Amino acid sequence: MKALLVKNINKYFYEPKKFQVLKNVNLEVEKGEFLSIIGKSGSGKSTLLYLLSTMDTEYEGEIYINETKVTGLSQNKLSDFRNKHIGFVFQFHYLLPEFSVLDNVMIPALKLNLKSKEEIKERAIELLQMLDIKENETKLASKLSGGQQQRVAIARALINEPTIIMGDEPTGNLDSKNTEIVFDIFQKLANKGQTIITVTHDDEFAAKCNRIIEFSDGEIIN
Repeated sequence: MKALLVKNINKYFYEPKKFQVLKNVNLEVEKGEFLSIIGKSGSGKSTLLYLLSTMDTEYEGEIYINETKVTGLSQNKLSDFRNKHIGFVFQFHYLLPEFSVLDNVMIPALKLNLKSKEEIKERAIELLQMLDIKENETKLASKLSGGQQQRVAIARALINEPTIIMGDEPTGNLDSKNTEIVFDIFQKLANKGQTIITVTHDDEFAAKCNRIIEFSDGEIIN
């Protein structure tokens, strides 16, 4: 089953003048694939990721996620869809510093409101255990190291059992040891059938993925 289908995507920026940032991009991603998008700064890779995540809707072409056409959906429907189907891991973790680790992980599921608070808590603890940070569940997010914070961000991205995990430079702020830990987590998730798409400047990270998509001047070149 296809986790993602991208058809003839074109994207323009209009400031300071009209500029085409994505040119006729076509892409298919199978369920359970772990792929990295690479390319120089300004090549369009992060722009594509934001379109795929439905956070940017200004483009020409069509995007299907989990066989649902997301192009043209209202902002409310997209917000619901995103919460159910997409887990996003940023370069910076964006945790709420005054909340505990456990509360940070639970927030997207509480917002989705499909399960009881107890079920959500159970799932959050399970994820923290899987990511080897359960002993920090009651700590404030601000009291963790950078590597631990990024693992909490991954747990948060997984709480609603999304179709796809997307990462924009998810290891960009991490040292080599924590980068390896995050890669291994993604690899294990992919082995269990989770689809993962990351944008990265880290060639070593990309080389270990199932597939590399290389971008140059808004086009897939490899």
